[in-house]
Amino acid sequence: MSLLEVRSLEVHYGGICAVKGIDLAVDSGELVCLIGANGAGKSSTLRAIAGLARAAPGAVRYDGRDLAGTRAFERVRAGLVMVPEGRGVFPQLTVEENLAMGAYTRADDAVGADRERIFELFPRLRERRGQTGGTLSGGEQQMLAIGRALMSRPKLLLLDEPSMGLAPIVVQLIFEVIREINAGGVTCLLVEQNARAAFALAHRAYVMESGCITLSGPAKALANDPRVVEAYLGG
Repeated sequence: MSLLEVRSLEVHYGGICAVKGIDLAVDSGELVCLIGANGAGKSSTLRAIAGLARAAPGAVRYDGRDLAGTRAFERVRAGLVMVPEGRGVFPQLTVEENLAMGAYTRADDAVGADRERIFELFPRLRERRGQTGGTLSGGEQQMLAIGRALMSRPKLLLLDEPSMGLAPIVVQLIFEVIREINAGGVTCLLVEQNARAAFALAHRAYVMESGCITLSGPAKALANDPRVVEAYLGG
């Protein structure tokens, strides 16, 4: 069953059409990746799904519900949560305060237990729990951005370029955590320029070029497609 359905989605910035009527779907429990070059429209697609960019025309359905007119914070409350490109941590707040902001929609008694779970996923954050977000390294900020998103208990996690600008050893850790998050039952839509790593993680994949979906299918099959190999895998 599709948790997310996108139909005929367009995103415009002034006179520029960044996303040109695309269709995609993510089934419950899947990890789906969306790859493409810079400027292909990947981030604009995620922003439209998250309610941060206006989608017109087009439809976004999440968990059986049409999201037209639904604001971004309402989507978060419904379990649709985004880890933005560039991390977007609150620089003046501590690690613990950033995590608390991720749980702002919640009023249950499990917030503390979930924070401990984040510290288990990212022991570095436990070590720096009292340190402000702006003083963390790039890798630590990415860990914090993912941890903050998880504090809202998402059903669908949108990840926008989580490996960007990170050292290879940190990239490996981030992707291992994403795999673990998905294995734990969180559906994921991953935008990533590191196509090789994305294909290794994903169940299915979409390829986006100049605002259009040009290829889609099982990730393993696309990873061996000569067109994909030549364009994105250095073949």
